[in-house]
Amino acid sequence: MGFVRREDWQPQGIASLEPAALKALGHSDVSVCVTASAGAGKTEFLAQKAAYLLQTGICRPPYRILAISFKRDAAKNLGERVRERCPPDMATRFDSMTFDAFTKTLIDRFGGAIPPPYRPSFGYQITFPGRMDWNEFLRGHGAQNQSHQSLEKHLANAKLPIAAAGLSPLWTRLVEAWWGEAYGTPDETRLAFPMLNRLTEYLLRIRPNIRGALRLTYPFVFLDEFQDTTEAQYELLKTAFLGSSTKLTAVGDDKQRIMSWAGAMPDGFDRLAADFETEAVTLLSNWRSHEDLVRIQHVIAQHIDEGSPEIEAKADRQIDGDVAAIWTYSTKEAEQIGLAGWIAREVRDGIAKPHEFALLVRMRADNVEADFKESFSANGLTLRNVARSVGGVSIQDTLTEELTQAVIPLFRLGSTAKYPDAWQASLDTLRTLRAIEEDNIVGGEAVRDELEACVSVMRAAMRHAVSGDRCADLLALAMDFLDESAFRSSVPAYRRDTDYNRTKSGVLALMQECAEGAATWSKMLDRFEGLGEIPLMTIHKSKGLEFHTMIFLGLDGQSWWSLKPNNEEMKSFFVAFTRAKQRAFFTRCVESGDAIDWLEELLAPAGVANTRGP
Repeated sequence: MGFVRREDWQPQGIASLEPAALKALGHSDVSVCVTASAGAGKTEFLAQKAAYLLQTGICRPPYRILAISFKRDAAKNLGERVRERCPPDMATRFDSMTFDAFTKTLIDRFGGAIPPPYRPSFGYQITFPGRMDWNEFLRGHGAQNQSHQSLEKHLANAKLPIAAAGLSPLWTRLVEAWWGEAYGTPDETRLAFPMLNRLTEYLLRIRPNIRGALRLTYPFVFLDEFQDTTEAQYELLKTAFLGSSTKLTAVGDDKQRIMSWAGAMPDGFDRLAADFETEAVTLLSNWRSHEDLVRIQHVIAQHIDEGSPEIEAKADRQIDGDVAAIWTYSTKEAEQIGLAGWIAREVRDGIAKPHEFALLVRMRADNVEADFKESFSANGLTLRNVARSVGGVSIQDTLTEELTQAVIPLFRLGSTAKYPDAWQASLDTLRTLRAIEEDNIVGGEAVRDELEACVSVMRAAMRHAVSGDRCADLLALAMDFLDESAFRSSVPAYRRDTDYNRTKSGVLALMQECAEGAATWSKMLDRFEGLGEIPLMTIHKSKGLEFHTMIFLGLDGQSWWSLKPNNEEMKSFFVAFTRAKQRAFFTRCVESGDAIDWLEELLAPAGVANTRGP
């Protein structure tokens, strides 16, 4: 496909962009820092900028664009939008991944270039140490008086080699001991993601040829949710790109920085501006929420930052009645029964579909699932805790895997007579795997014939009754059709057997769980994707997502014991509120804790009343 002149380029797939977004989009010769509040369309802006750079030839083949997000959902959504807005040959030059995936990809490819003693084994294992692991290590090394948070912080922030990291003698000994134990088995190094980050920074610092290749490959880098960037991640970015011709586009909002507990920098935007000389742009539209919700959001935003600008609501209000309230219940049982009954009535009345509601909690989603599951079931509703692990992988992670995105459309085509979206998705996957350009008529016909043959085989296999054993057969058929070896080669994260097999096991386990009691394969797939089910998740897992109706459980002094008028927990509250497109409700149970009076007084003038729950 030919390139478009810059002056002739138009936004793709949408009517328009706000002037500030067009200004930031057009900056291709400088780095840009885009301040974008909730609902400002950060993902859409980045997708449009990718389309602009690719379609105008500013980013010409073979150069690529790297987009780094913090959540798998966000990386997946951004990649999908670029594929929808660009021809396949251009979209394949857009690499959207999480920070962890970025570091892991580099170590998988170039880890052998790291000198001993930090060179990881080829078959290294990813570990996820928890508080008990940290404390056990500290006790084993005579440092039980030190906190596990301090150990995590020093491990994440200590540059390699440790001896030159400038730590105190105590922490030099402890951090070196942790690394030593991780490399204790020569053929099976055990690495946590903060260690991968440090290894990647070390690799790029001591191997200028690899650093140069990275810079040459990616003349443009997008940074999503930049407010969550940690000190160690920022050091990696500087090592990778500072002083090069690579231009950064960072988007984020300090009011949504809720990851300080995980090391998010308090001054990230200021440091980025100083180091990379970024142009500052502010987006002033909210495309997610309607005017009444945006007005309430602005009250909260100004409480967090008095300088928060007025935001223009771009979405339409589509419902009657209250759009925000604090619902108070006398007992936990009343809360469970009342909430389930209300959602059931809303679904029956056609206000929204079950998966367009969402239950958010501050923490401990597993406990909430156990408490509410029975009352929801009694009302014909299914509550789905997307943080729950199935087959060793969380449901939310499984749903965003490239493997899932490749096989589910094939299963849909096998189970349903007509499914145009699944057909197009499968066709796009095949074109990419077979390296067929969009203007290759002969190749395109061959791919369509191949897909039709696969669908016929799938439909024959899916005439059998739904069962867990049959799920394994279907997954095998799909991978044979895609050419499993070629598919794995196309996804950097799947090149190691350990990582791919873990993902594949998670997909199969979720399929088998969803097959239990499913009358048809279509019903099994609906369950797999969560259609008709109400998602339950923590605030941190909800970032970057949106729902017709958001219901936050537990707005009380017990659950929010650390919430103060001017601390970071207030930003968590802001993030929770901004997930809603049409309505945002909070529940409080008198049995669980006292009301947060100062917060209710803040919200009442904006129209958020404390009322009796339905």
